[in-house]
Amino acid sequence: MSKQHPIIAVTGSSGSGTSSVKHAFEIIFRHEGITPAFVEGDSYHRYNRQEMDDVVKAAELEGKNITHFGPEGNLFEELEALFDGYSKTGTGKRRYYIHDDAEAVLRGSSPGMLTDWEDLPGNTDLLFYEGLHGAVITDNVNVHQYVDLIIGVTPIINLEWMQKIQRDREYRGYSPEDATELILSRMHDYTHYITPQFSRTDINFQRVPTVDTSNPFGAFEVPTSDESFVVIHIKNQEKIKVDFPELLKMLDGSFMTKPNTIVVPAGKMIFAMQLITNPLIQDLMKNKG
Repeated sequence: MSKQHPIIAVTGSSGSGTSSVKHAFEIIFRHEGITPAFVEGDSYHRYNRQEMDDVVKAAELEGKNITHFGPEGNLFEELEALFDGYSKTGTGKRRYYIHDDAEAVLRGSSPGMLTDWEDLPGNTDLLFYEGLHGAVITDNVNVHQYVDLIIGVTPIINLEWMQKIQRDREYRGYSPEDATELILSRMHDYTHYITPQFSRTDINFQRVPTVDTSNPFGAFEVPTSDESFVVIHIKNQEKIKVDFPELLKMLDGSFMTKPNTIVVPAGKMIFAMQLITNPLIQDLMKNKG
């Protein structure tokens, strides 16, 4: 952790909704006049899309399973080095993973490719990471230790799967069967490298539907915000001082379930996130001097 060069990490599984959370922070940064260095977790994949397909197939022939959730498919050491270096010097390198045609045009590459490494912008106020492994710890790597504010985005598992299947169908051309098979192939790495992070976060946002999601693999519609609540669990109350009575007033339809947990209508999640995290970001900037 670093007072002079703070790091914020939003971590969540594929399809959990971390991208929408990033947008909420972009609004906060603009309002506060903060210049962030954005880093996308997917850019620390070890292989481009075609290389990953080849590696996965070769591993299957040997009875092994390699996924984007585990260390074999990612550059955990390089991610730790980035966080370590930025916390000390405010500098580092990043690249981009090209997901689709729109990004390909923007980055001048092809879908599924990784761009070349480039220097982070100079004179940034903080580093903002959004991706799969913002709080990952393995036998060899501890990314978590360098992060000043860690936010988990973790819908209940059936909803997470529904969102992922829909995204893979609409934006990546997968069949429902292919998307389901991908989920199943990742389960070991999911339980060993993704879910443990949510015990290390400072605050978790968990979307919970109020409609039947019993069979996520047979559903065709993802529950809307009007059909969901978000459970907000303040795990680190020493760091995050929340005025819950004030939140209850500001967030119509919200209610408390524990002294450190508030439930809000899903449509108000971004507003709630801004109310809770904006003072924390202001404190990070004050500590910079």
